[in-house]
Amino acid sequence: MLRERLTAEMKAAMKAGEKDKLSTVRMIQAALKDKDIEARVSGSGTGQIDEAEILALLQKMIKQRNEAAGVYEQGGRPELAASERSEVAIIASFLPQQMDEAETRAAIQAAIAETGAAEPKDMGKVIAALKAKYAGRMDFGKASGFVKETLAGK
Repeated sequence: MLRERLTAEMKAAMKAGEKDKLSTVRMIQAALKDKDIEARVSGSGTGQIDEAEILALLQKMIKQRNEAAGVYEQGGRPELAASERSEVAIIASFLPQQMDEAETRAAIQAAIAETGAAEPKDMGKVIAALKAKYAGRMDFGKASGFVKETLAGK
C-alpha cells in the first residue's frame, strides 16, 4: 500500500540524510492527513482516503508544483523553479507508470464503448469511467482532449 511505502521512504531518507526527499515525503504525508481529516469530518467511509484518492492527490501536487515552477521561471527565479521540479520528481516516484498516448487512446476507446457515449455531451461519463479505472496512471488533462476529439469525430 502507498501509505506504508511513504513511511518506509521517509525512514530511508532520514537514515540517508536526504533532506530534500525527507521534506517532500513529509509534505505528502501532511497533505494525506489533511485529506483523512476531511474524510472523517464529512463522515464518508473509514476516515482514511483510499488508494485512488491518494493517487489523485499526488497528481494534484505535481500539477501545482509544475505551475509554480513555470511562474518562478517567468519571474527570473530559476533556483526556485529547480526546487519545485525536484519535488515533482520525488512525488512522481510514488505514482505508477504513466500510460503513453497509444495506451491512453485505447483506454478511451474502450471507455466510450463501455459507457455508450456518442457525442461530446457524454464526455463526463467517459472521464468518470477512466478515472475509476486509471487513477494515477493517466494524465486526465491530455485524456480529456483526446476524449473530446474522439467524440466530436464520431
